[in-house]
Amino acid sequence: MRSLPTLIFIGGLLHFAILIASVLVPRTLDWKVQLAKLPRLLRDLIWVHGVFIVLVIIGFGTLSVTHASLLAGSCPLARSICAFIAIFWFCRLIVQAFIFDAERYLTTPLLAAGYHGLSGVFIYLTLTYAAAALV
Repeated sequence: MRSLPTLIFIGGLLHFAILIASVLVPRTLDWKVQLAKLPRLLRDLIWVHGVFIVLVIIGFGTLSVTHASLLAGSCPLARSICAFIAIFWFCRLIVQAFIFDAERYLTTPLLAAGYHGLSGVFIYLTLTYAAAALV
């Protein structure tokens, strides 16, 4: 079994991999056309929320890659950060499983594999950071 710092480091890399999906979302969901139907405030709100989520993911990834050993330690701050990251990805997994209805957008085998692969990544991140939080 890999050590917890290694698992967290891998988790950090996975955060950056998730950003690939984030970059594809606007084009795959045709945001240019779909968001044009909304009032400007709502359009801007969606873009701002998207950017802030990307920044959070970059932060999680950066912390995990640069401080994996510290995050794997028993320091209360490290455990709290790991608990927050685990809760974040658990909630995202629940959204993926029970709220999003993406089937009509999964028009190619690659999109379907990517979407379902994200679920596996969310499970990995949830379990890894929960384990670190509970050490």
